[in-house]
Amino acid sequence: QVQLVESGGGLVQPGGSLKLSCTASGCFFSPSAMGWYRQAPGKERELVATITSGGTTNYADSVKGRFTISRDNAKNTVYLQMNSLRPEDTAGYYCNADIRRCGSITTMNYWGRGTLVTVSS
Repeated sequence: QVQLVESGGGLVQPGGSLKLSCTASGCFFSPSAMGWYRQAPGKERELVATITSGGTTNYADSVKGRFTISRDNAKNTVYLQMNSLRPEDTAGYYCNADIRRCGSITTMNYWGRGTLVTVSS
């Protein structure tokens, strides 16, 4: 089965930086679109950034110029470099990917369990 596992979350001061990683494991074809979403307490989960297999990126307006999404296809890993962090960036960050499993002709969407990012003094 396919699993997505995030890492890199933690506590950081305002203005600081963190880099999140998400690695897919299992038997599958190279993921197409991959991305990051976040969810703060009492709020809906929202898109942060996405990246296609070809490297096309898309960002939420709130993170443009501060966050950078990238991927290493050989490692089946997507990254989120977060700079100039603000308290309002505090949330659980979840990895998402469109993946076609071995033996399947269809692509399905998968979620990681999340990693917590806390921006506070």
